Amino acid sequence: MDPDSQGTAQTVSIFLRTTLFLVCIALYQRTSKGTFVINRTALTTKPVVAQVHLKPPVKKKKKKIYLTFDDGPNRGTQKVLHIMQEEAVPVTFFIVGEHVFASVGQQQTWDSLKMAKQIELCNHSYTHAEHNHFEAYYNQPDSVVNDFKRSQDSLQLDNNVCRTPGRNTWRIDTLQYTDLKKSRNAVDSLQKAGFAIMGWDLEWHYNPKDLSLQNTADDLMRQIDSVFAHHKTRVPERLVLLAHDQVYADANDSIELHNFIRLLKLNEDYELELVSNYPGVKN
Repeated sequence: MDPDSQGTAQTVSIFLRTTLFLVCIALYQRTSKGTFVINRTALTTKPVVAQVHLKPPVKKKKKKIYLTFDDGPNRGTQKVLHIMQEEAVPVTFFIVGEHVFASVGQQQTWDSLKMAKQIELCNHSYTHAEHNHFEAYYNQPDSVVNDFKRSQDSLQLDNNVCRTPGRNTWRIDTLQYTDLKKSRNAVDSLQKAGFAIMGWDLEWHYNPKDLSLQNTADDLMRQIDSVFAHHKTRVPERLVLLAHDQVYADANDSIELHNFIRLLKLNEDYELELVSNYPGVKN
């Protein structure tokens, strides 16, 4: 045998015997009487495992979209309600009081709205500005207030949120905006009467002649992206979207509405909310 190999073997042998001896010392302990017993602590002690505390992932803050439909109940309201319930999303309807009592069918639609889940019902006046006579309507602030109070009482609404017909006006907490100055006194009077007045940041436009949508669901999503990107909402990260439910009586337009809801649900940047959760409304 090679002398170097023999030396290496002896070194390994000494190392193994030493290791075995140390293990025996760990496993056995000497008693006060000189005898040796098994050191059970050495057998049962668990190895120390370093604990790593991982922080939970930060939940992404989503931008809020308040989807609102004006002028119901009318021919398109049931289709809108069906889509919203099928997709289980929150939505707000701004109701015209006179429309509820215009026909048996509209009363039945109103009953369906009241029974539906995740649906919020708000005031859009009783007469819709005396049947769209906007200039004369807003020249009489007291009559405007009485018109909204009549709708509030007859519909027994459980919130004070309203929208002025034909006008994009805001009176929510410190948020003040009037699109046409001639309407200011009437809108101020509504606020003094206790109403929170909500306008809109973006409208899903339609052709008033045939009530057909002027852009697709994809187009609308791009517009929403642009409005947020350019900070063109009244409150940052919050967008109120105006639609009119009579438009969706048409089958093709109701398909576009359904597609829009699905696109929203797939988009991780946005989530739908009821208008009662809009900043300042409950104040």
